[in-house]
Amino acid sequence: MTNYQPLIETISPTLTVTNNKFAQNLVKTIAQAADDRKAADIIGLKVTDVSYLTDYFVIVTGFSRTQVKAIADAIEDKVFQVHEQLPLRTEGKSEGSWVLQDFGEVIVHIFLPEEREFYNLEAFWGHAERFELSQLETI
Repeated sequence: MTNYQPLIETISPTLTVTNNKFAQNLVKTIAQAADDRKAADIIGLKVTDVSYLTDYFVIVTGFSRTQVKAIADAIEDKVFQVHEQLPLRTEGKSEGSWVLQDFGEVIVHIFLPEEREFYNLEAFWGHAERFELSQLETI
């Protein structure tokens, strides 16, 4: 009989994460960089069980196009410094109303408030597990 090791561990009653420590650290790095640039409403969605695209979404709000671009730049810089990784793709940076950064295991959405409300990714991915910045220490 083989020794079975589960791929999923429960951290709290509301948050289950995969054992992918790299993705978890990447989420923390992204959230910290966004917070450093005063991003608001930083939340994460664990979409591993409901999507083949990625393991996590990080969704944040910036209050001006300049701030949205600055948040995107800060995330890119900090992820490169800590993990030596650049996004696989970046979309929307020139417009600055919704920037999407694809880091493979983590996809980042940086919205102006109107776009975040309109697209409402939290509701669209409502069946994914949700966690907030304050819960990141537990993953």
